[in-house]
Amino acid sequence: MPENARAAADQAAGTAQNSTALRTLARTGHAVNGLLHVLIGGIAISIALSGASGGSGGGDADQSGALKTLAGTPGGIVIIWVVAVGLFALGLWTAISAFLVRESDTRRRWSKRISTAGRAIAYFAVGSTALTFALGGSQDSSQSSQGLTATLLSSPGGVFVVIVVGLVVIGIGGFFVFKGVTQKFLEDVHPPTGTTKRAVVVLGIVGWVAKGIALITVGILFLVAAATQDPEKASGMDGAISALAALPFGVVILLVVGVGLIAYGLFCGARARWGSL
Repeated sequence: MPENARAAADQAAGTAQNSTALRTLARTGHAVNGLLHVLIGGIAISIALSGASGGSGGGDADQSGALKTLAGTPGGIVIIWVVAVGLFALGLWTAISAFLVRESDTRRRWSKRISTAGRAIAYFAVGSTALTFALGGSQDSSQSSQGLTATLLSSPGGVFVVIVVGLVVIGIGGFFVFKGVTQKFLEDVHPPTGTTKRAVVVLGIVGWVAKGIALITVGILFLVAAATQDPEKASGMDGAISALAALPFGVVILLVVGVGLIAYGLFCGARARWGSL
């Protein structure tokens, strides 16, 4: 791209990203993302307690399950519209951030752009699911994941794509765990010092590690689906929660992960309040 055109594009992107409206909506996106994780964590805990008592059910422990929970509450559709708008705005703000990444080292620059763009895609995907619910439809995240995996497994070379997807998701999960353990998340949020900061640090450590464990489990399920040629194994976050529940001491593990996902949701709320935007 010519230098003048690049400078003009950067200026336009920077102006859009710094607009008060987009920044406010992006903060709303972090808040509603936190709300969804709190609900997912609550569903996971419900599943764990149902298993411990010999019951069944508890709902889908993923974004679609959280949205179904919201849809069943008074005024839930209004909240779902807020979720959709907030996540689309956050996705747009994050996509612009990927475009504006500046690093002198080419490898680091593109690595940061790709990871940032990946987050934008994730926000857009959940926002699309929320929009489907807001318009009166419904969507099952686990079935969507299984359907995509089935299509890939039936395509030439598709099994290798599923393996790559699994490895990428495991890598993302590992990054979440690393960011939680090393407290790198403090680069994204700047709460006031004292008790508030200590609380945010605890929420960040617990939340990022728990989210990472859940994502690693999702990635492993994609690898299992590729190895067994069974797309039903790749059932997304809900399948990961079920897989954790099936482990020895699964009830305890699932309770810990559920609490961790709630902590991650509360951290997202803190990021909406004190995050760098």
